Amino acid sequence: MNIGEIARRSGVSPSTVSYALSGKRAVSEATRQRIQAVIDELGYRPNAAARALREGRTRTIGLVIPPARGRLTFMQLDFVAGVMDAAARADLDVLLSPSGGDHDRSFERITTEHRVDGVILMEIRLDDPRVTRLQRLNLPFVTIGRTARPEGMSWIDVDFAALIGRCVDHLADLGHRHIALINRSAELIASGYGPACRAHEGFVAATTRRGVEGFEYPCADDAQAGEACVEAILRSRPDVTAAATVNEAALPGVQRALMRSGLQVPRGFSIAGVAARFWAEQFHPTLTAADLPAQEMAATAVDFLTERIADPDAAPKQHLLVPPISLRDSTGPAPAPR
Repeated sequence: MNIGEIARRSGVSPSTVSYALSGKRAVSEATRQRIQAVIDELGYRPNAAARALREGRTRTIGLVIPPARGRLTFMQLDFVAGVMDAAARADLDVLLSPSGGDHDRSFERITTEHRVDGVILMEIRLDDPRVTRLQRLNLPFVTIGRTARPEGMSWIDVDFAALIGRCVDHLADLGHRHIALINRSAELIASGYGPACRAHEGFVAATTRRGVEGFEYPCADDAQAGEACVEAILRSRPDVTAAATVNEAALPGVQRALMRSGLQVPRGFSIAGVAARFWAEQFHPTLTAADLPAQEMAATAVDFLTERIADPDAAPKQHLLVPPISLRDSTGPAPAPR
């Protein structure tokens, strides 16, 4: 069923039907009612484009994701799923757009060609040119993560510095005096990627405050890199008895390397971190970790964005989460010196 058939049955032109649906031009009340009666009889639902014309909006939001050159982590997928679910409940469509490197053309298209009413940005850097670009375009946006100067913008984030600090505190309380940080890749750290940089800051502050030795190791987001990272830790710092991590994608490799080394977790080596609950529960034994509420954060980001779209002049909303550390089975008292 289309506008042409509705026009034929109503005895009007297709353009009149279009005007009645969009409200772009006045249509007499009698004609509008006749068209509406046909629509009701046929069970016709105006498509998204017609509804958008009527409301002056696309009813579509953009979700800017990392480039698809590799698999997204489970945490990133949780954020994507959370945005999709929350948008569906708000009767919004979601247009996914990768950004970074050669993919920046996609970001430019969705932000400058009126394809979306607003944008949610993921994977925020401390100095993020995408944020600057959106501010100049005056397009409503919300970030999952925050820049170094997040004042005046809407965002939701997790306090990675505080959470890694709590991991260090927990390990130090168990008697560990030599602790490693398994961070994200050297490239992400150098680029100013927020979670990695704040994890570094929290680790340095906590190890200094607790008077323990801390050793930081960058690690790419995959199991093979996690395996190599643990091997490097054990080879270069055999006195390390525990690690904190923000690299959930590396955890399977971390587990394999510890098993191959003969170190039993937690009797021989303890590990804690920040991860999606899926990875924490897949780790063996289950990982002591701050479980990131990714889907809840994504839903909040959608709520923040719909509010900004409805009222662009409203004060921005900001929410910094510090979820509790769930004590599981991967941490225990420091072992005797090896």
